[in-house]
Amino acid sequence: MDLILWRHAEAEEGTDDLARNLTAKGRQQAESAAAFLRRHLPAETRILVSPAVRTKQTASALTERYTLTPAIAPDASVHAVLKSVRWPDAEGTVLVVGHQPTLGAVAASILGSGHESLRIKKGALWWLSRRPGSTEPTVKLIISPEFF
Repeated sequence: MDLILWRHAEAEEGTDDLARNLTAKGRQQAESAAAFLRRHLPAETRILVSPAVRTKQTASALTERYTLTPAIAPDASVHAVLKSVRWPDAEGTVLVVGHQPTLGAVAASILGSGHESLRIKKGALWWLSRRPGSTEPTVKLIISPEFF
């Protein structure tokens, strides 16, 4: 299974957390990451997106074919995210568009880092993999938006 964690791009400040929109910089970050993903994602990738506006806008830079997944909303638990993606038993590739610190906590848990959460920058991608029969995860890619 391959699991790609995509933190939403830069968003406006606001009091209604779920309604925050991407900034102009955030839209550019999302477009750049989406262009990269179009070149590398398998066609059958499942895409799970938090119901927050900023994550939907980030994912929409790539495609409109995604599944809104309340279990990965802001402040979701690691358990909820891993259950939603069916880590490590699902086949194929799953792309999660979500939030920090949850995505960083998912990465820390999978990698056994010993930290509660790892820092994932806004707009960044972390591509993790675990092959059938293996107990060891592999980091395939970590890329920040300034390198797309």
